[in-house]
This record gives sequence, C-alpha cells and structure tokens, in this order.
Amino acid sequence: MKSLSKSLLSAAFLCISHLALAQGNGVGGINEATRMVTSYFDPATKLIYAIGAVVGLIGGVKVYNKFSSGDPDTSKTAASWFGACIFLIVAATILRSFFL
Repeated sequence: MKSLSKSLLSAAFLCISHLALAQGNGVGGINEATRMVTSYFDPATKLIYAIGAVVGLIGGVKVYNKFSSGDPDTSKTAASWFGACIFLIVAATILRSFFL
C-alpha cells in the first residue's frame, strides 16, 4: 500500500512539475526584448545627431570653397549639403518619437 501511494505521488509530482517551469506564454521574454530594443534608441539618436553635425561642417566647408572661388553652382551645393544635414536631424527625431 505504501509503495502504491509513493508511486502515485511520484507520478503526480512528475505530471505537475512542468507547470512550475512555465513563464506565462513568453511575456517575460517579450518584455525583455522590448526593453533592450528601446535602450538602443538614445545612443542611436545621439549618433545620428553627431553624424548630422559632421555633415553640416563638411557641407559648410564645401560651400565656402565654392563661394570663395566664384562658382555659380554654390546655391545648389548649399541646398544639397544642408538638406542632408536637416534630413538626418529630422529623421532621428521622428524615429525616436514614433517608436518611443
């Protein structure tokens, strides 16, 4: 009788033990992944701002050189370089506000 009850109790514990290992349909993993992805936005935004600043400086030097040499194509060059700089800054801001 004792051996039968021990066997049944062992079988019951074996059947129930897998429930203790469940993590709620993966909610913990999804929350952790979301936290990790959103933690990358601040450094990425700052990196894009820095790239925009460098593009602006390079563009300023290029436009100054063309302006100093009297090139008639200066306004097109200025619009191209500074447009790229503004695009980088606006894109970083919009992506940050859209995803966070």
